[in-house]
Amino acid sequence: MAPDKNPPLAQIVSLSDEDLMARVAEDDERAFTELVGRFQGRVTNLISRVLNDRNSADDLAQEVFVRVFVHRRNYRRGSKFSTWIFTIAANLAKNEIRRRVRRRNWFSLDALTEVLNDSLPQLADPTESREAGLEREQLQGEVGRAIATVPEKYRLALVLRDIEGLAYEEIAEVLGVPGGTVRSRINRARGMLKRKLQPLLRKQDAP
Repeated sequence: MAPDKNPPLAQIVSLSDEDLMARVAEDDERAFTELVGRFQGRVTNLISRVLNDRNSADDLAQEVFVRVFVHRRNYRRGSKFSTWIFTIAANLAKNEIRRRVRRRNWFSLDALTEVLNDSLPQLADPTESREAGLEREQLQGEVGRAIATVPEKYRLALVLRDIEGLAYEEIAEVLGVPGGTVRSRINRARGMLKRKLQPLLRKQDAP
């Protein structure tokens, strides 16, 4: 039996991501709007965490959804939609990193706190004084320079795991590498970050 060409909105909202994408492939604009609503925040967050640039992340997220629609008939039924869209987002983010890697000099301390999940919460204190705020900005620059030296392939795997919460198997599919490689990259990224930031953390802990 052929699917309803014009189902009620409540039925559209109740569909799985994969079923929505199947309808998008049939030019269902309401299904596409629903998918954008479900994934726009996550896609933007992924790109923002990788690029450390919210404005560019918004623009690239729009490009992700443009590509989803343009290539809607290339989506393979039975495959996980989130993996497909994150693959598109990751590829765009990697291309953007390669384009600007030589001039990167900033990294969000909020993102850093999430990634390391340890000893930096005091750096984001909203009650800090003006002087403390200036010191924090200076520290951000130092952290940014440290992060900029971490190779993109390790950073992207880390963001997908520790920020987006993807399973190792899904990250492997997004990046097109074996699961063991994913685990290795994430472990190396964590190790590199912690080693590079130890002097900064010691400085913050000093009386």
